[in-house]
Amino acid sequence: MDTETDWVYRVFEPHGSEGWRPYGSDPERWQGVITASDSTEGAKYAIGRIVGDLMTEWERTGLHHAMHVRVFLWHDEAGDMEEADFIVEVRPRSDLGAA
Repeated sequence: MDTETDWVYRVFEPHGSEGWRPYGSDPERWQGVITASDSTEGAKYAIGRIVGDLMTEWERTGLHHAMHVRVFLWHDEAGDMEEADFIVEVRPRSDLGAA
């Protein structure tokens, strides 16, 4: 029987030699919880929603605003970056604005 779980996520952007910082001018928008199945399929669903939201945001503001980010996903509750259950890097092509 498939049960549901909370997948906690946070999106970070590179910050030079300091490592990673919360993404965007409103970091609260890029962290939260998505409830989905307690399986790798549920995690894929959660990551897909987050990446879809990022793409929608970039299309709305102009694709030249698309940037390299990391999406961290934890099962049940957030922890340290190193303890994330899934980490997905999104690296938009640098020529997106020309498309």
